[in-house]
Formats: sequence, C-alpha cells, structure tokens
Amino acid sequence: MKKSTFIISRMDCPSEEQMIRMKLEGFSQVKQLGFDIPNRKLEVYHTEEILPVHQAISELGLSDKLRKTEETELPLASDESQQRKILWWVLGINFGFFIVEMTTGWISRSMGLVADSLDMLADSIVYGLSLFAVGAAISRKKKVAKMSGYFQMGLALLGFTEVLRRFFSEGETPLFQWMVIISILALIGNLVSLWLINKAKSEEAHMQASAIFTSNDIIVNGGVILAGVLVYFLDSKWPDLAIGGIVFAFVMRGAIRILKLAR
Repeated sequence: MKKSTFIISRMDCPSEEQMIRMKLEGFSQVKQLGFDIPNRKLEVYHTEEILPVHQAISELGLSDKLRKTEETELPLASDESQQRKILWWVLGINFGFFIVEMTTGWISRSMGLVADSLDMLADSIVYGLSLFAVGAAISRKKKVAKMSGYFQMGLALLGFTEVLRRFFSEGETPLFQWMVIISILALIGNLVSLWLINKAKSEEAHMQASAIFTSNDIIVNGGVILAGVLVYFLDSKWPDLAIGGIVFAFVMRGAIRILKLAR
C-alpha cells in the first residue's frame, strides 16, 4: 500500500472535498482518502502509480502539489455511525434555524436575518449531500449537487434583488430586537453544533469541515447581532442591508462551489 500526500491550496470547505471524492471515485487503485482541510492536505492511499490520480486532481484547478509518496499501511476505519449521528444533529439544527430566521427575518424586515437563514440552508445542503449520497452512484450525486446548487443560487439572487430594492426605496427600519434575539439563539445553536462535532474527536475531513463551517456561522451570527445594535443606535436600515449583502455573497460563493460538483 502506498500513501501520496498532496497540498491543495484552494481546498478550504466541504465543497472541494466532495469535488475530489467524486473525481476519484472511479479509480479502483484508490483505497482511501484522508483530508486535512485546515492544513489544505490530502492523503491518498493507493495500490498503483499515482500519476493518473494526480492528473485527475489537477483537472479540478484547486492548485494542487504532490509532496511525497511512501509505503504505508491502510489506516483503520473510524466510527462512521457516531459521525453520521452527529452530522444529522448538526443538519437538523442548521435547517431548523433556517426556518426560524427566514420567518422572523421577513416579519422583522431584516435582510441580515434572511441572509443568515440562507447561510444556514447552505450548510444544511452540504451536510445533506454528504449523508444522502453515501453509497450512491456518481451520476446521482452529481444530479443532487446540481439541483441543490441552482436552488441555493436562486435564493441568493432573490436576496440580492431584495437588498437592492430596499436600498433604493423608502423602507422602514428593521426591528432590531428580533435581529439580536434570534441571532443570539442561532449563535447558541451553532455553539451546540460545534460542541457536538468536537465531542467526536474525529480527524475525518467531513467532521473537520463541519467544524470550520460552524465556526464561520458563529462569526456571521456575531455580524448580525452587531448590525442589530447599530440599527438601534443609528436608527437606520443601512447596517442591516450591509450585513445582508455580505452574507448573500457568501451564500452565492457556496452555490458556485456546489455546482462545480455537478460537472
């Protein structure tokens, strides 16, 4: 058994991990993949020459570099059942807060909450893709990814349109109380998710990626809370529109990455 280690500069979230997994799925010589997303590292356990695998990875355009190839033993499989259970919980928390934030966002006229809800939905889609498509044919995975990506992109475009409409119209100031309270609850939900993920003490890529995504969500929650506070002190809708536009940009970026899976 051989292990080839790659440094992939543009691998920083579950989208790139899924792209690589789907790209290498047809290679019989690839026995296992080990992802270290924080360090942009990929370990490929294989039985034959690495050149065809390297060429396939390079086709993704993620700025890859083969560091070394060495003889090794295939590592033991991790406890997938526990990881699946935790990921289902994280998916449930994200999708639940998507519904709550979307509803309260429209009621309170806050684009920050609406955008944060779509960010939660984006994470739910990535987690759902990983869980739903396990063991499925590659054609099915690509179909699911394509549908999810276009759906998320459509929501992001609608969000940008609404931000621009409110920017150029005489809209009312959003209810900052809802912005702060709901964002604090979402922050608590993400902290619980991060605790569950860290509790698994797993070095598997999808668990590390989930931790990264959840940490990013916590930052977004903080941004919406700050925007709510500024809305109160400035008595203005501009902080809410600004944070909404920023988060919608992240949602669109995630949609584009998901669509790359369907190629």
